[in-house]
Amino acid sequence: MTTLTPVLTRDWDEPDAFTLEGYRRNGGYQALRTALGMDPDAIIQAVKDSGLRGRGGAGFPTGMKWGFIPQNDGKPHYLVVNADESEPGTCKDIPLMMANPHVLVEGVIISAYAIRANHAFIYVRGEVLHVIRRVQQAVREAYEAGYLGTNILGSGFDLELVVHSGAGAYICGEETALLDSLEGYRGQPRLKPPFPAVAGLYASPTVINNVESISSVPSIIANGAGWFAGMGTEKSKGFGIFSLSGHVTRPGQYEAPLGITLRELLDMAGGVREGHRLKFWTPGGSSTPIFTDEHLDVPLDFESVGAAGSMLGTRALQIFDETTCVVRATMRWTEFYAHESCGKCTPCREGTYWLKHVLKRLEKGQGTEEDLATITDIADNILGRSFCALGDGATSIIHSSVKYFRDEYLKHFEIGGCPFDPAASTAWSNQ
Repeated sequence: MTTLTPVLTRDWDEPDAFTLEGYRRNGGYQALRTALGMDPDAIIQAVKDSGLRGRGGAGFPTGMKWGFIPQNDGKPHYLVVNADESEPGTCKDIPLMMANPHVLVEGVIISAYAIRANHAFIYVRGEVLHVIRRVQQAVREAYEAGYLGTNILGSGFDLELVVHSGAGAYICGEETALLDSLEGYRGQPRLKPPFPAVAGLYASPTVINNVESISSVPSIIANGAGWFAGMGTEKSKGFGIFSLSGHVTRPGQYEAPLGITLRELLDMAGGVREGHRLKFWTPGGSSTPIFTDEHLDVPLDFESVGAAGSMLGTRALQIFDETTCVVRATMRWTEFYAHESCGKCTPCREGTYWLKHVLKRLEKGQGTEEDLATITDIADNILGRSFCALGDGATSIIHSSVKYFRDEYLKHFEIGGCPFDPAASTAWSNQ
């Protein structure tokens, strides 16, 4: 059986883990000293050799992304950390920044040094004020200790780090919408190309990475690329934080090698809540196609999950037992996407609006079988035609829920209402 590999979460149980003193007591900022003695290109190569792939959902090779930054181009380079975690079910970056913000700060400094950036930004979702304050405190402590500012640790490297508070828009999790927001504009995705590596923040070369991706860098530098690559699977290397929520006995963050299965994670988490059985689950948050109990043994890595018909995404494992109405869950997720659509493109703006209304009718038992063809047709017209991945994500639950639970949709209008008691599916219900 696969075992947990606590690295980022190792010291979360210590009461002062979020402070500079607590972080340094456990080896914090030693990797930075090592990195500043290396050639920047050697750091990029180490990250490439480690096999680290983006932990924000897309899974793009991190070192390769860094390598796209043109050098000696006469332009300033920027590093931007996407800390705008806001997808339903995704809840790993927020606790990481709360419990161990200095590992993110250290990762930012090493990463900025590698791509030769002298300015970096951490873009945090505006609603999580407690997290913003904690990250700001960590940045303040890092400046006072000489890890940020001019001539860091006598290396000659300068770095200014800004913690930026977003205004609370899911679309700003899309990297180019985040850049527009950071520049003071309305957060809407940009047309690509050009890609951020060529013309990103302020039309200059920019690397945008997720919190967990950047936070993984110090351990790679400290322990070596081979250490990181020795975990996980052949193409999905390393470890990651798996977030279990919903109808599970012990919800929380489980840091384990990629390739672990939900069956193994549920064993660690005490299983589905007592007296109930697994009905469906998301492998990577609400924007990934749902799985059922037949997928319990699918290795949770990018390739295996993709081959099974979904996406690993952010490893947000939302667990639902047999008390949950799939139609209602689909409707609630779709309401979220309709609300968060920025409106820039017609397929997403209009498509999510109509999906929401048809699903509301279906959930009330007022629809017809023809409506199932309608929602899948709308989803087909959004998928691959919207400006960014928000529209594509909104279709995932539509296609997969109809695929696996068509009979449940039919049952609603056969009996003229929902056959499930919404109260029974609440996490605190004993029914």
